[in-house]
Amino acid sequence: MTTSLTAPSGERTDRQALSEARIRPFISIVIPVYNEEAILRAAVVDLVDQLSAFPWSYELVLAENGSTDRTIEVATELVERFEQLVCQHTDEPNYGKALREGILRARGSIVMCDEIDLCDTDFYERAVALLQDPSVDFVVGSKVMEGATDERPLYRRLGTVVINGMLRVTLGFQGTDTHGLKAFRREPVQPIADACLIDRDLFASELVIRAERAGLGVQEIPVRVLEKRPPTIGLAKRVPNVLKNLAKLFIAIRIKG
Repeated sequence: MTTSLTAPSGERTDRQALSEARIRPFISIVIPVYNEEAILRAAVVDLVDQLSAFPWSYELVLAENGSTDRTIEVATELVERFEQLVCQHTDEPNYGKALREGILRARGSIVMCDEIDLCDTDFYERAVALLQDPSVDFVVGSKVMEGATDERPLYRRLGTVVINGMLRVTLGFQGTDTHGLKAFRREPVQPIADACLIDRDLFASELVIRAERAGLGVQEIPVRVLEKRPPTIGLAKRVPNVLKNLAKLFIAIRIKG
């Protein structure tokens, strides 16, 4: 079940009515959040402040999924504070499902997929510039290509190399990275997101690979990754699901097409 978090009210407020009637934003920024009580408020406030330097109209979609701390309460407070903010809620902790549903509800001409512990507006600026080229539909922020800087712990960097290598061997992936920062034109990519079959960690991989196989113009750019906190779900717990979903992804793409 997916619900929206809005300011509590018995009736539709004037603000809600105006929000629904506002013009379509240029950019939708989709950020999955899970148990982010500790950094959510500061991260959102800082991101809104950084975005004020750009000329774009935008909406910020927090895709909350299954949090057990005060993430929902903090998100609700932020919705009241910032009119650009939308928060959706799903009951289960499922990164891929939350990201997919955030993409499908996005209204902007360009959709950004970010992480709450990154909020990389430098990537936004470079991606928007690239997407002005009609031949570019999809921009991937790569942590491993030449020029990138990945400051995560060694075991996580190795994990990225291994999973991307497996995607290349099993699915013919042509790039260097799939998970993390992405930007794309909404219209050609929303149907691809809607057709994706895998959730959790490998939804992002399926989305990039399907966009590539659909003939969209996919371009990678190097990014710097410096996380603000350790992962909310440990690598050891993620590995079994990643392997299981990799097998499902192989069937979905190589066999079912």
